[in-house]
Amino acid sequence: MDEVLLSRWQFAITTVYHFLFVPITLGLAFFIAMLETWYVKTGEEKYRSLTQFWGKIFLVNFAMGVVTGIVQEFHFGMNWSEYARFMGDVFGAPLAMEALTAFFLESTFLGIWLFGWDKLSKKVHALCIWIVAFSSSLSAFWIIVANSFMQNPVGFAIQNGRAEMVDFVSLITNPYAASMYVHTWTSALATAGVLIVAVCAYQILAGRHTEMFKSCMKGGLVVAMVGLLSVMGTGHMQAQMIHDYQPMKSAATEAIWDTVDPAPFYLTAEIDEEEGKNDGGIKVDGALSALLYNKFEGEVVGMNQLQAEYVEKYGEGNYIPEVSALFWSFRAMVIAGSVMMAVVGLAFLAMLFGRLERYSLLLRGLIMMLPLPFIANSCGWFVTEGGRQPWIVYGLQKVADAVSPNLTTTEIWISMVGFTLVYAALIVAALWIVMKHIKTFGMTEEAKKGASLWN
Repeated sequence: MDEVLLSRWQFAITTVYHFLFVPITLGLAFFIAMLETWYVKTGEEKYRSLTQFWGKIFLVNFAMGVVTGIVQEFHFGMNWSEYARFMGDVFGAPLAMEALTAFFLESTFLGIWLFGWDKLSKKVHALCIWIVAFSSSLSAFWIIVANSFMQNPVGFAIQNGRAEMVDFVSLITNPYAASMYVHTWTSALATAGVLIVAVCAYQILAGRHTEMFKSCMKGGLVVAMVGLLSVMGTGHMQAQMIHDYQPMKSAATEAIWDTVDPAPFYLTAEIDEEEGKNDGGIKVDGALSALLYNKFEGEVVGMNQLQAEYVEKYGEGNYIPEVSALFWSFRAMVIAGSVMMAVVGLAFLAMLFGRLERYSLLLRGLIMMLPLPFIANSCGWFVTEGGRQPWIVYGLQKVADAVSPNLTTTEIWISMVGFTLVYAALIVAALWIVMKHIKTFGMTEEAKKGASLWN
């Protein structure tokens, strides 16, 4: 492996690991805020207990997100210094805004919320967690603004051999950013909802604090349903946005090699990347055109035609990304979402009829689907980033031109293996802490000492 490919792997590992925690932070913060608001309104102690229960899980997740996020920023200097030099004037602005307007606000009020339970009034304390929830979403907005510039560069001019920002308003109103932000936020809501119902199902099956977690299950199912339905709708809009702004990514994700009208949607495909064609597969004629144009007709330009167009526009090179990986990652995301929708939908109906707790198999299904939102999120981010190849900034800078010039493969291997081992240890510790907290919730300190995590 050369320095470019190893640097890509290193950043991919860090990003996927970091993004395990980001959606939980975004979605769970709002659920906790709603729980505490309901506690303030009703005065019922069970809502205070639930707020504190989820608050501790949120804190562990927040800490993990911070640690992995900081390492990501180190990579820009260590592995991608040419990118930082060429794009730093534009890319650095939203990152600075994220730290100044969101992260400091989020961490400050999270600390006040954590230590202020018996020192602040109920309303002021609840206001603190709402500020945390708002600032988490603001943080995500700035990060997505930065990423959207890489997908659809706007508000810049090439001066002195580098991209310099000339229109900040254009940067933050990038249409790609709006679409991407809404889809990311709704996926976070779905992730948090699935986490909530899985933990509630576990507690109900274990017979611990059953009435409390039945109440929490109702709220969790509503959040999960709203999140899953919304993420499907926003995903549809995102697909249309990608088709308009990044036709190569759109064609690669759907394995469309040659221009076709109407375009089929391939459920499966035998992809031959060397020959630039599909040898077979199961397809639904006209379905892709319907998804992209909202009607069963509409041209989708193929990768072979786009390749020729890009060679003429940008010069010699291969502008087709890893088609097979994109194709199957997208379908894995869709399958994961469909399974979650089916299981959560059944549980929601059972809840409406007051029978959910009677169906132990359905409760176990809610627990077993917990990995699915994380799989879907990771696959979605791979499509977003991998589909842009060979560009690191679409149409402006290639990945091969962005890597640090003095890197060696040995240096990358050492840091990548080191970070990965540390991450593995951290996630084991975090999962142990969270599982211990779930199992021993409500126990006395003496009982907690004797509790086994595995029983």
